[in-house]
Amino acid sequence: MATISAEAVKELRERTGAGMMDCKRALEETEGDMDKAIARLREKGLAAAAKRADRAAKDGLVESYIHPGNRVGVLIEVNCETDFVARTDDFRKLVRDLAIQVAGLAPLYVDVERVPEADLAEKRAQLLAAEDLKKKPEAIRGQIVDGQLRKWLTEVCLYEQPFRDTDMTVNALVTGAIARLGENIRVRRFSRFALGEEL
Repeated sequence: MATISAEAVKELRERTGAGMMDCKRALEETEGDMDKAIARLREKGLAAAAKRADRAAKDGLVESYIHPGNRVGVLIEVNCETDFVARTDDFRKLVRDLAIQVAGLAPLYVDVERVPEADLAEKRAQLLAAEDLKKKPEAIRGQIVDGQLRKWLTEVCLYEQPFRDTDMTVNALVTGAIARLGENIRVRRFSRFALGEEL
């Protein structure tokens, strides 16, 4: 078994936010390979999140964020299971990060499941009517539209968006928080306001 340095454990902890012992164990299991250790921690986080998915999350926080310059503002509700977790610095930081994400990337929906069927149908029709699609062979037009629709969903769904300057999605960020805090966490809703919007 490879000897794991304290620096490697610290680096993995900084990159993933997982606990020290979890980081050490993941590095030991992957013989010191940082990328494999990150993947292992993500797998464990997904398993932990799946176990908690059915639990009621009725507590939490409502956070407001006003972007510097006072031209964009966000109001977001993020739920967890207990008031105890809602008051932790880790949960507060998560909610703040999510509010900043909404301000910066302007998602329209929380996740893919909450995109109304009518909006999906309208976007599909819009993509099918595009002039450049008509130049493509008819046999592959459906696949092209499906790919464009998936790309659109990663832009308009908060959970599908890449989290600021990282290689993980917002969903992975929330899943990591579920694994760390031991409670079900979900974004319930948000509103984003931009100065002069829809005037």
